[in-house]
Amino acid sequence: MQDQVDEAALVEKAKTDPKSFGLLYEEYVDRIYNYIYYRTGNHHDAEDLTAKVFIQALKHISRYVDRGAPFSAWLYRIAHNLVANWHRDRSRRKVVSLDQVAMMHSRDEPGPFERAARSERWDTLLAAIRRLPDDRQQLLILKFVERLPNAEIGDVMGRSEGAIKSLYHRTLVALRSDVKDQAND
Repeated sequence: MQDQVDEAALVEKAKTDPKSFGLLYEEYVDRIYNYIYYRTGNHHDAEDLTAKVFIQALKHISRYVDRGAPFSAWLYRIAHNLVANWHRDRSRRKVVSLDQVAMMHSRDEPGPFERAARSERWDTLLAAIRRLPDDRQQLLILKFVERLPNAEIGDVMGRSEGAIKSLYHRTLVALRSDVKDQAND
């Protein structure tokens, strides 16, 4: 939704009208699903958790208060909490294979040596990302998968835009250092 004023009116209407909530669902279901999928790496769990996000949102929409952040920030927080509980319940951290996503988007067909080298680079990067703390992994997903601006990432993560910029910078420095250390081993 481009116009936050229209969104705010729709959210208010959704507090008493399930059809209006359906419009919010249609607007955000794909984004929330993608976010959850990249955090779980599993289509079935992503579908289940996405449904739970919208069930919780519908159940608690009467308590939603517009504080100037996009409605999606509230949905992402619900999704984040559900995914955190999902990981805690399973005592594992599984991340979707980004190398498969990258290969699907590749237009040229590299030869076997180039594919092997690319796969090795992706494996190194993904291993480094998996070693990052949860909040930094969340930041990378919101920035590069969801393509959210820093201000909206701040709303989702409960931080200021400046704090997000700083966290992003520290995350990239840590990734660069980790990848370099792994290459030297």
